[in-house]
Amino acid sequence: MNEAGAPRTFVVVLAGLAAFLDLYATQPLLPLLARLFHATRFAVSLTVTATTVGVAIAAPGAGWLANRAGLRRVVVGSAAALAGATLLAATATTLPGLILWRFVQGAVTPGLFATTVAYIHEEWPPARTGRATAAYVSGTVVGGVTGRLVSGLAASRVGWRSAFVALSALGFAAAAALWRWLPAERRVRAGRDVRPAERRRLRTPQLLATYGVGFLMLCTQVAMFTYVPFVLAAPPFSLSTAALGSIFLTYLVGAVITPFAGIGIDAYGHRRVLMSAVGLCAAGSVLTLIPSLPVLIAGLSFFASGVFFGQAASSSHVARHAGADRTIAIGIYTTAYYVGGSVGGAAPSVLWTLGRWPACVAFILAIEAAMLAVAWRFWEAPRVEAGSALY
Repeated sequence: MNEAGAPRTFVVVLAGLAAFLDLYATQPLLPLLARLFHATRFAVSLTVTATTVGVAIAAPGAGWLANRAGLRRVVVGSAAALAGATLLAATATTLPGLILWRFVQGAVTPGLFATTVAYIHEEWPPARTGRATAAYVSGTVVGGVTGRLVSGLAASRVGWRSAFVALSALGFAAAAALWRWLPAERRVRAGRDVRPAERRRLRTPQLLATYGVGFLMLCTQVAMFTYVPFVLAAPPFSLSTAALGSIFLTYLVGAVITPFAGIGIDAYGHRRVLMSAVGLCAAGSVLTLIPSLPVLIAGLSFFASGVFFGQAASSSHVARHAGADRTIAIGIYTTAYYVGGSVGGAAPSVLWTLGRWPACVAFILAIEAAMLAVAWRFWEAPRVEAGSALY
């Protein structure tokens, strides 16, 4: 419990929710935005890509800022800034204007999730950081689902601008809760610079491979959930905007089972959990090729669960192996992660033209295979130490 009486794990779950509430909120709106702005699939997909580009550019700066201002200040300030940028997105009158505000939303987001992962590894004992990171990832899942559901329902009943107004209100509420409940870190490291030895450690093969895994992971997730709405909006499914928002309820399966990833990380190691994650993603991808709505939804559930398992493993892995200055390492990882998301949001538009959804799935499966190969080659297998758990 923190001083205000809120369980410490609940607070990091709340930070995860706030971080992902807005990030992909336009995904269920893409067919609607394409009609309203008379735009191509690629053009409206930039409302997703712009946020990931903003995150990728700003993430290293979030680590630098956290080292100087403190972890708690950056988390709370970023949550408030994100809510404000979300409200301003509702003022856009053109698609380029909306894309610009989406970029701003992305640019202020890293202070939430990159800093929260660093906070966990500062404040929790090493034997429990996997569980705490998985709890945080579950919060990101709930945030991502909530954002997409709210945007889809609001846009279908009132208009797309109302989606951003509603998400902004939720964001301000989360920022207020974090300000009230998130304890200051016990070990303040403000003003600390990265020493040369630590800078070299940030470039070890194992960490470079983890940055690569992050790149590949978000690439597949954004590719899947940005383009599958176009499949479901077309015959034979012909789902409405509100129904497209509801497909992200498949994420809730991941929210329920992701804590088990944390247990697996602490007991069996990061690499084994990532292997399981890739298997789930690959199976789910193949199921989306079957023209049956129940089977497709099952495939999305498998895929989402695999992504969240993998996200818990890779983010915990980089924080565990980065050494004392993990905020910078997590910033680098976050940049790679969201550069991958930017590629995943744009590249499938070309593949869709060439081979529609099967071509997109082939792309996703190839990326999953590359992720498996990188982790297998460069991530260390867990070592048994006397009197300790495996990790």
